[in-house]
Amino acid sequence: MNNGQIVKKTLMYIVLIVGLIFSLAPFYWIVIGATNPSGAILSSPPPFLPGGHLMENLRNLSDSINIFKSLFNSSAISVIFVVFSLLVCSAAGYAFAKYQFKGREVIFGVLLLAMMIPYQATIIPLFQLFSSLDWINTYRAVILPQMCYPFAIFLIRQNMKGLPDSLIEAARIDGGGELFIFFKIALPTMRPALAAVGIFLFTFQWNNFMWPLIVLTNESTYTLPVALSTIAGLGSVDYGQVMLGTAISIIPVLIVFLVLQKHFVSGILGGATKE
Repeated sequence: MNNGQIVKKTLMYIVLIVGLIFSLAPFYWIVIGATNPSGAILSSPPPFLPGGHLMENLRNLSDSINIFKSLFNSSAISVIFVVFSLLVCSAAGYAFAKYQFKGREVIFGVLLLAMMIPYQATIIPLFQLFSSLDWINTYRAVILPQMCYPFAIFLIRQNMKGLPDSLIEAARIDGGGELFIFFKIALPTMRPALAAVGIFLFTFQWNNFMWPLIVLTNESTYTLPVALSTIAGLGSVDYGQVMLGTAISIIPVLIVFLVLQKHFVSGILGGATKE
């Protein structure tokens, strides 16, 4: 290895290390805030090492909001949403990729156009709809509106196009029904794509704030983002509680990503198949 290559590699590592530091700095600051009292966080200079007030902040957070109930609500809503959304979106993606029917491209184009509609523009009609159904303050009202997620359908469709038609035809010749082909042949081969879509869907629903804030009216049904928003009232804000609540809200997303990360990249790249 010559001197030029050594210098180039050294500069590359320096840039990567600097980027890593800037990427991890917010998470480190959350840990600092979660383990220190609010007064220490706002002091000058602020603390740069974890403190010993983690349990005190947790007790204060539990007194301010029902943190464990909110955590359960968010977990239940997100898991149910991911399971049913994957089923609906994978079925739609499979139909768009492998079935020939009149108006297929037009319908798919309309679906893609739906991605361009601002989410805020749908809130009033959605609220009126669920209010007429008497579904306000229920899990159904949070889960159903985004269950047919256009980006998820698009990504799964692109991956499904890579599934050989000969494999499907062979299954049909052997007497396999359409449901058998979908569940036993198509879905198992799409595990990387389903994992990638699952991460997107879980992150979206876990961080969803505006719609649950509007449709959930009882504190016992609050999701974690909505419950955390109530900490910052008109009075003083306990930033130790806020930081700890933020840290707790990040942990499930990190767990889901770490569990499914080996499928994530291949699932994303699988959507790059050419028409």
